[in-house]
Amino acid sequence: MTDEHIFSADIGLDRAVVEAASAAPMLDQLLQWSAVNSGSRNLAGLATMASLLTDAFSVLPGDMQLRPAAEVTSIALDGREDALDLGDNILLTVRPDAPLQLLFTGHMDTVFPAESSFQHCRRDGDLLNGPGVADMKGGIAVMLAALRAFEASPLHPRIGYQVVLNSDEEIGSPGSAPLLREAARGKQAAFTYEPSALPDGTLAGARPGSGNFSIIVTGRSAHAGRNPRDGRNAVLAAADIALRLEQLAGEGLSANPARIDGGGPNNVVPDHAILRVNMRPASADRQKMAETAMQAILASVAQAREVAIHLHGDFGRPPKTLDRQALALLNLVSDCGRKLSQQIGWRDTGGVCDGNNIAACGVPVVDTMGVRGGSIHSPDEYLIVPSLGERAALTALLLCTLAREGMPRLA
Repeated sequence: MTDEHIFSADIGLDRAVVEAASAAPMLDQLLQWSAVNSGSRNLAGLATMASLLTDAFSVLPGDMQLRPAAEVTSIALDGREDALDLGDNILLTVRPDAPLQLLFTGHMDTVFPAESSFQHCRRDGDLLNGPGVADMKGGIAVMLAALRAFEASPLHPRIGYQVVLNSDEEIGSPGSAPLLREAARGKQAAFTYEPSALPDGTLAGARPGSGNFSIIVTGRSAHAGRNPRDGRNAVLAAADIALRLEQLAGEGLSANPARIDGGGPNNVVPDHAILRVNMRPASADRQKMAETAMQAILASVAQAREVAIHLHGDFGRPPKTLDRQALALLNLVSDCGRKLSQQIGWRDTGGVCDGNNIAACGVPVVDTMGVRGGSIHSPDEYLIVPSLGERAALTALLLCTLAREGMPRLA
C-alpha cells in the first residue's frame, strides 16, 4: 500500500505519518470484519462486530464505552407500536482538553440481513466484492489506520477527538441519533467514512433531508356485498393519502409512497391499512412545508373518508446544506488530496447519512472520507483496494495539517 505514486508530491514533515497510515494492514482487517454479517437487525452479528471493533480501536488512547441505543419504536403490520431492538454503539474519547476537537464517525451495520446469500468476499485484481467492504467497513479501517498513525506524530497533543461507531445507520440511526448529537457538541469539524460519492473519489457536498413515516389508517369493516356503505375503507384512504403526497413532489422535495399494508378477504371492507412513505426535502424550508402539507392531507382524508389516522415517524435526517465553514473544510480536504496526487472534487447527492445529523448541529462535516468503490446496497458492492492506502493517507495528512495550522479560514 505504499506505492510511490501516492506520495509524488512533497508532503514534507508529515511524510512519515502519511506513509504509516497507508501501510497499515487494512485489507486483512477488512476481510475479517466483512466475514461477520452485521445487518442492522442482526443483533448477534452486531455484538460480534462491536467486539471486534472495540478490540481494534483499543490501540488508540482514551476512554472506550459501549453505549446502548436510545429507546425507539416501529409500527408492526397490524398497526401496533413496538419497541425496536438495536445494537450497542461505540464511543471513544481521546484528549477532550486538546485545543482542537474533532469528530470521526462510521457505522458497523450493513443492509444485508442474516439470511442474505451475500456473505463472502471475492477479489479480482484491484476490486474486492463483498458485503460492507465499501459501505462502510473499509471506511472504518481507513479511519483507524489514519488515527493510529497520527498518534505517533509529535503533533498529536494538539488534537482531541471522539469516534462514534454506530449500529443502525442503514435504518436512519434512530437509536444512535442522540449519541451523535452529544458527540457533535463542541467539535470544530467532523469526518464520516461513507464511501466516496463516485468511484473516482469525488466527495458528497449538499444532501437532502430524509423522513420515514408510517401512516396508520383505521376505518370500519362491513360486508362488501350486503352493506358496503356502512364500511369505511382504510385501504382506499391510504391510497388517497399516497396520491395526495405524490402531488407534493417538486423542486426541492421528493415524496415516495413505498408500500401499503392492510386489507383482507375480498368480501370485507378493510378497516385497517398502513402507508409507508419516504420524503426528502432539499432545505429546512421545504421540510417545514412538507410537514405542514402532510398534516393538512391527513386531516382532509380523515374528514372526507370518516377514518382515524395516526402518524408515526419524523424527519430523522435534516437537510445538509453547504455553508462557508463546510466549503472551507471541503477545500482543505481537496488541497490535501492534491498534495498526495489525488484529484478530489465534490458534488451534491440525493443520498443521506449521519453527516446530515452532524451538520444539523452546526458542525462542518465531510461525510465521504471512506474508500472508493460502488454498487453499494447490492450483491455487486465493491471496493477499489488501492483506495484503502489512498484514503488513509488523505486523513493522515489532513490531521497533520489541522494540528499544525488549525481550522481553515473562511473566504
